[in-house]
Amino acid sequence: MKRCTWAEDSFKEMEDYHDHEWCKPSHDERYFFEMLTLELSQAGLSWSTIIKRRDGYKKAFANFDYDKVAQFDETKRDQLLQDSGIIRNKLKVNATINNAKIIVEMHQNGERFSDYIWSFVDNKAIDHHLQDESQMPAQDELSQTISKDLKKKGFRFVGPTIIYSFLQAVGVINDHLDQCDFK
Repeated sequence: MKRCTWAEDSFKEMEDYHDHEWCKPSHDERYFFEMLTLELSQAGLSWSTIIKRRDGYKKAFANFDYDKVAQFDETKRDQLLQDSGIIRNKLKVNATINNAKIIVEMHQNGERFSDYIWSFVDNKAIDHHLQDESQMPAQDELSQTISKDLKKKGFRFVGPTIIYSFLQAVGVINDHLDQCDFK
């Protein structure tokens, strides 16, 4: 089977992510929090570094249960900064806990995080019909708009490049190459 170039001849977790998750539309709140967490953790690193630690992130962040993560206190933060299963970056750990709190606040106000994100595209995934990975932007107008709005809501570590990758991860943007069998 033909995959996008970045996932060809890769390790199993990367191939599985490409084949079964990447650019597949989701509306699952837990998955949205997971992908936001993993994408912000990737900042300055490779995606393979994060995918290899995905199980560590699941354990460290209560299987991405945002209600539980929102309750993490200073003791838990200190434990996370000692956890070799994740990227031990204080700003990224704090951003994850903060973002969980914002999602919980949204829910308390009757708003779902996934619905909020999908509203920017009128609930219709964008397919860029890419022929070559060189056509794939690191960010675009949509990711810039969402990034600004997320920051207004109080989210952290949500720059336009992180948000572009996040939008791909949750299927708002489909950047599988047209010749990819997993499109």
